[in-house]
Amino acid sequence: MFDTSNQHLQGGTVTVLDFAPAGTSIRAGVATIQLHDDLWRITRSTGEVLGYVQRIDSPAGHKYVAKRMLPRQRRFLAVGEFWTVDDAMDCFRF
Repeated sequence: MFDTSNQHLQGGTVTVLDFAPAGTSIRAGVATIQLHDDLWRITRSTGEVLGYVQRIDSPAGHKYVAKRMLPRQRRFLAVGEFWTVDDAMDCFRF
């Protein structure tokens, strides 16, 4: 269905996905792919995975948690909680 590859860059591994399904938007150098109602994958235009944005429910309403992928450590780092999905996605541009 899709092809994944690992590219090695100066001692690190970068996960690259070779597809862009429906529901993809590209803005400011990053592509946003909605995986389901509450989860978006954030990639560079080259396909390198930067992280994910997940919608969570809170007593005050929906919040969006941005998680940056740390490929060398094979884990994710939560970089912040936001009140809008756009704000959560913007943190991956930098």
